[in-house]
Amino acid sequence: MDNTDTQLPYRANVGIALFNKSGKVWVGRRAGMPETLPEQDDMSFAWQMPQGGIDKGEDPLPAAHRELFEETSVRSTELLAEAPDWFTYELTPQIIKKDWRRKYRGQRQKWFAFLFTGDESEINVQAPGGGAFEAEFSDWRWVDLQQVPDLIVPFKRSVYEQVADIFGGIADNLKLNQ
Repeated sequence: MDNTDTQLPYRANVGIALFNKSGKVWVGRRAGMPETLPEQDDMSFAWQMPQGGIDKGEDPLPAAHRELFEETSVRSTELLAEAPDWFTYELTPQIIKKDWRRKYRGQRQKWFAFLFTGDESEINVQAPGGGAFEAEFSDWRWVDLQQVPDLIVPFKRSVYEQVADIFGGIADNLKLNQ
């Protein structure tokens, strides 16, 4: 990152750890990601939990509900927890310059843990919101929360490790109560 990039602001964002009743967390494979990346023999870095920007004037919790619906069609949730802090990560210089047009240096995220209370037929990543939103994921699955940092692109990994630490007890409690 060059000196001018450190002057750029962080984009306000929310992240969602969506748990099922078995204590597993939802991850989606980013649409448009190759099946494998040049440095990997698997799809490791193509997965992530739902996340997205907070609109101007919007509070984080409603933004989390909105983003979850826009990316997965999920509305059947119960709030389990909110991370006590905001987490930040820096984007790569290539993303800052090309994809983000030098508007932001990274993201500042508020994370929420939700329990999925619906039927899995509610989840639709191919045509989220009944087709009202562009598909951000091409596939999805349930995984152990502690696995998620290994599935995410390296520049987001430290945030996902913090999320796994903070919400790990939720996963454990759900597994015990199964």
